[in-house]
Amino acid sequence: MVYYEKNGIVIRDLRQSDAKILTDEEIAQGWDATIDKFEMRLRHQAAGKCISLVAEWNGSVVGYVNIYPDAKSGALANRGYTEIVDFAVLEKYRRRGIGSKLMDIAEEIGFSYSDVIYLGVGLHSGYGSAQRMYIKRGYVPDGSGVWYKDEICKPYAKCQNDDELVLYLCKQRSEKTK
Repeated sequence: MVYYEKNGIVIRDLRQSDAKILTDEEIAQGWDATIDKFEMRLRHQAAGKCISLVAEWNGSVVGYVNIYPDAKSGALANRGYTEIVDFAVLEKYRRRGIGSKLMDIAEEIGFSYSDVIYLGVGLHSGYGSAQRMYIKRGYVPDGSGVWYKDEICKPYAKCQNDDELVLYLCKQRSEKTK
């Protein structure tokens, strides 16, 4: 399904052929990537657990995001809220409005299922642009503190500033988005 198509940007469902392209591109830009996460999203999508979106820019696959309408993990799990998971735009395609449009569509889909959307964002500097974008979009910390390896990180507990150290943010549907 195509959700958006304008000015060279296409937002559509993830396809099997996208998995290798995205994995190869992430490896080329120095990310620790495997095809496994895309194959898992394809399975979840086929089972009706998530909506996995891909962004194209002038015909090239350049980004992705996943929407879990009834999230079973994370800070606000099992409350009927929508979680946005694993959002990315390849570095060489950033600053073109692709990520913003991808998030617009993800939020539109997410708010069709619940009045609250949440997401976890990494805390190291590699997530700096995502952190700024989420705040500008109206996301606020959920109040549960920092999480490490899918659990609340207790005060003074040992953790590592890697991809598993996250802060959960949430956004309430506004009157404009209803």
